[in-house]
Amino acid sequence: MRNNVNKRLLGLKILQGLCNCCIQRHASVGVWFKRTLEKQIHYGGNPSKNSLVLISRKYTSTRPPWRVLFFGTDEFAVESLKMLSASRQSNDGVVKSLEVVTLSKDVAVKRFADLNKLPVHVWPLGDLQGRFDVGVVVSFGCLLREGLINQFPFGILNVHPSLLPRWRGPAPVFHTILHGDSVTGVTVMQIRPNRFDVGPILNQEVYQVPDNCTANELGVTLATKGAQLLIDTLRNLPERILNRREQAKDGATLAPKISTPMSWVLWEEQTCDQIDCLFRSIESRIPLRTIWMSKTIKLLEFAGKCNISLSGRTETPLPGSISYLKESNTLAVCCKDGWVGFKAVILNKKLSAADFYNGYLHQSVQKISHSPMQECLFHSNKDVTKPNSKVEDSLTKPQTVCYMS
Repeated sequence: MRNNVNKRLLGLKILQGLCNCCIQRHASVGVWFKRTLEKQIHYGGNPSKNSLVLISRKYTSTRPPWRVLFFGTDEFAVESLKMLSASRQSNDGVVKSLEVVTLSKDVAVKRFADLNKLPVHVWPLGDLQGRFDVGVVVSFGCLLREGLINQFPFGILNVHPSLLPRWRGPAPVFHTILHGDSVTGVTVMQIRPNRFDVGPILNQEVYQVPDNCTANELGVTLATKGAQLLIDTLRNLPERILNRREQAKDGATLAPKISTPMSWVLWEEQTCDQIDCLFRSIESRIPLRTIWMSKTIKLLEFAGKCNISLSGRTETPLPGSISYLKESNTLAVCCKDGWVGFKAVILNKKLSAADFYNGYLHQSVQKISHSPMQECLFHSNKDVTKPNSKVEDSLTKPQTVCYMS
């Protein structure tokens, strides 16, 4: 018993001396030593001088150039990988070696790595102990376990396209546009085990969102800014880690993946500006949708807010009412606070606004005068499954809402 106590006390003395030395050179390395050796002592291990020497030989790098392992998948991630690769090739003192981890063969990061002859690892990973100084994650989409993170003396960094803690999650750029944010940015943070986007912030840059910017356009810009911020962070990584700050507890919002249900336009609930934001946020992935005569119609080529004259009309148009604007060849639809226009639709095939009006809407207008059934409205998807009183009225009132201007 006494021998075990003495060995543990000796281990603690060695630990204290080594950690103090390492912390003077770099806090992160010292913390890693401390955690590793504390675990050995806690579970009855006896850290020897030889094991400490072996560990210290593996983790003596406390300044760049770094041995980097990059985790990523998509085009957004490629921008950071490009800059890391360029740094390695230019010998600018930031990246010493660069290897890649990706999820499958058919992704942008894998194609870039193959083209530039970067070593590629297949996820999940095995033992990496002593092979890398720091990991970098950009658009990877997998939670990282503590055992993996602890194999990197400086941890694993993440490039995230928002001003964390706002828009944590896989689709921050889309939600920035969807919610009409005027300011966004990029953040470089440290990964925490088994959680997304909650780690301490090492570096952050603010960016003003341009007017009428789409999610695709914003994503391209933030990818470049994020890559530049990553290189800036790696240049003085020890200082960045020493001065890291925890994310604020207030102001955290979630940015879940975009999905088809988000694409249904709610004419009676959404304003012109909200529909504009919805279109600019998701149209590159999922076209906006509505229901017409029990069929799904996809709305293309958003034309913005439209001015519709209601003079001479006895009844106020219902949300979803349609007006064809001949001069601009635009299909205008009534929403909560006005009218928005579209230049084309897909109904079995792509149709211009004129083709849709002449081939479908004009015929519906003629039928309305002979039938009490009103089918000229665009309906929200929820209207079809859960009709409310307004929709029921729109289906029975003998009013004409397919206008031509």
